[in-house]
Amino acid sequence: MTPTAKAAPGAKLLNPKDHTLVLIDFQSQMAFATHSISANELRTNASLVAQAAAGFGVSTILTTVAEKSFSGPMFEEITAPFPGQKLLDRTSMNTWEDAAVIEEINRIGKPRIVLAGLWTSVCIVGPALSAIDQGFEVYVITDACGDVSAEAHERAVERMVQAGAQPMTSLQYLLELQRDWARGETYDLTTGIARKVGGSYGIGINYAKTMFNAHEG
Repeated sequence: MTPTAKAAPGAKLLNPKDHTLVLIDFQSQMAFATHSISANELRTNASLVAQAAAGFGVSTILTTVAEKSFSGPMFEEITAPFPGQKLLDRTSMNTWEDAAVIEEINRIGKPRIVLAGLWTSVCIVGPALSAIDQGFEVYVITDACGDVSAEAHERAVERMVQAGAQPMTSLQYLLELQRDWARGETYDLTTGIARKVGGSYGIGINYAKTMFNAHEG
């Protein structure tokens, strides 16, 4: 039987109100040993995700591990879009084993979890597999994650996908939150973020607007 198409988004697509974003261990000590992605690209992608989440009002948790004693401060690109927000510092490598984080997850009460952070094979795999095991739907922003090697990152992503996690990229995350250029209330937000930290896509937007006053809507 042929299905009937409808002009409506698929249920697997994210929207700003249906998930909690957890940004994990974007810290100096973790970044020093990250080799699967350059520090510049990692910081740019993480900044894009943080700005998108803050701009669209996504429920967001910022968490660190041993911030004062070992790993250092969270990247300013991550904390700046959330002024005054408390960082939840942990001792556990697996964020999902930290009582304060879980209390916040339950307080927010969203069925979907979106993850990004360092390192993919430890600090992202742990909460991803744990959340899936407890019935949450999990998405991982893979280009806003990094690990000690490309091998470590790739095997971690494969492991999470095999368990049911859905991989995506930082720019994909931003554009999925917008999803329709006719949404004028967030049009300038989305294109503004892309122009600043959206790589060549942002350069293209800047060119089109400067040269032709082009507009997607």
